[in-house]
Amino acid sequence: MARIEGVDLPRNKRIDIALGYIYGIGRANTKVILEKAQVEGSVRTQDLSETEIARIREVIQREFRVEGELRKEVAMNIKRLIDLGAYRGSRHKRGLPTRGQRTHTNARTRKGPRRTIAGKKVATK
Repeated sequence: MARIEGVDLPRNKRIDIALGYIYGIGRANTKVILEKAQVEGSVRTQDLSETEIARIREVIQREFRVEGELRKEVAMNIKRLIDLGAYRGSRHKRGLPTRGQRTHTNARTRKGPRRTIAGKKVATK
């Protein structure tokens, strides 16, 4: 089983897909990594030799920020915005969309499930 940056890569997937399981590596970065490590993208993870895994690991450590280090950087960027009192920081703090999307309707992913608010009582004579 290939273990890179603390992530166990799935054994039966192609290496170009399996590398996407590492936080911070997408399809475009996967192509760059495999090119620099001189590994064929269509090879299954279980069929990689130890030297190929070592080359991939070395390229990732040398040129990319991934997993814990990247998560920490993203968290610090958000914390910086909140501490500055920036508008984007206040949106992060309140759990609302930060990039100008409408919130009157939609935005359920950020806002969470709907909370029912009791309607007004109507006085009857």
